[in-house]
Amino acid sequence: MKKRCFLITAFAIFITSFTTLAQDFNNSTNKWARGWTNFTPNKTDYPQAEEKLPNIIANNTYLTNDVVYFMSGDVYVINNASLTIQEGTIIRCDHKNPANLIVTKGSKLVAAGSVAYPIVFTSNKDPKSRRSGDWGGITIAGSGKVNTVSGNGLIQGNYKPQYSVFGGNQFSEETTILRYIRIEFSGNTTKRQQGSNGLSLYGLGTSSIIDNIMVSHSNQDAFNIHGGENNIKNLISFKVKGNDYQFSEGFKGNLNSIMAIRHPYITSSKGSFAIAADGYDKNMGYTDLNAVTDATISNATIVNLSDKSNYQHTAPAVYTSNLANLYIHNSKISGFSDVVKFDESYNSLSKMQQAFMMDNSFFNIHGEGVESANKSIKKESLNVLKYNRFTKDFAGVEELFSNPFDNANPKFDLKRSLNTYMVMQ
Repeated sequence: MKKRCFLITAFAIFITSFTTLAQDFNNSTNKWARGWTNFTPNKTDYPQAEEKLPNIIANNTYLTNDVVYFMSGDVYVINNASLTIQEGTIIRCDHKNPANLIVTKGSKLVAAGSVAYPIVFTSNKDPKSRRSGDWGGITIAGSGKVNTVSGNGLIQGNYKPQYSVFGGNQFSEETTILRYIRIEFSGNTTKRQQGSNGLSLYGLGTSSIIDNIMVSHSNQDAFNIHGGENNIKNLISFKVKGNDYQFSEGFKGNLNSIMAIRHPYITSSKGSFAIAADGYDKNMGYTDLNAVTDATISNATIVNLSDKSNYQHTAPAVYTSNLANLYIHNSKISGFSDVVKFDESYNSLSKMQQAFMMDNSFFNIHGEGVESANKSIKKESLNVLKYNRFTKDFAGVEELFSNPFDNANPKFDLKRSLNTYMVMQ
């Protein structure tokens, strides 16, 4: 009897502690996203381009903010050159000959904007005529660790082979510096069916700096990271068609304060997820099963702008495959069918629990919570969501959040205190 009383008391203490922590994260209003973001980029009247970038940048080059640049076709930074972009610089990207910026292995992109003067890559079309997929995207190849048999790979997109290699043993490489950047209307598929994501990072070194990046209206993925290791913060994916955050080929790192704002009618025909973690590439193999993709996501706001009239068009928020490891902490997931979908590689509950963990978080879904390719463990798989808060019944985005459609800075603070919601047990 004493043991039972002790367990009940301990559980009560745990729930009390959870409630206190859970209430803390709802007080965050994503202040870091103010001042440099743009949630209505199709209405922005950017100045016309004045100077065209060359398609091969083989020497150190500096772009200044007193010139508006035009990027057309594939622009390669090669020969260990650095492309440095001043804060406040605008690069207009060609939609007729879709632009792509490819920073090859050994070269570097240094693009450090600021809150007041972000760097903008956007479509060359006029306001109100821009569309997702107007141009390609930004691809950066590094020399960091990649969990493949060869230790390297080729960037996706059928680029020139001599400029496509990534990966190596320079784990601490400063592959790139990216701060306060907006990437708008990327993801063109007429020139290549894959690889033209908003921002693609390959073999990223640990000394790289990546924070305060917004990808909006991409026709493919927003952020696509292959291998490497880095801690990244303050990312926004807004109304993209592909995955918001894709990790693969052994990427390891922490992502802190990220947002994914999806729309139920904007999705890929292949299926899109807010977070897609792939442990390793089946075609390229792996050297070490302990070096599979392993990402920790904290303070995330993952929202599909769905309501009770259109929620049936949504998919799970998270997809994890090939034994990838994923830990989600202190986050909100809302508007999706389920929290997470597992592929067939997770063939037991113990593998699921070892690979996926979510705690001190909140979810609002219209499905059962977990979707598994292995139907025999479907019922037990809900254990991976234990001790997180959730809504008893699905709530539309405006029912749940304070001001999700604010054009200047949408707010996703819960209208009700977290301790009024149920706890998954």
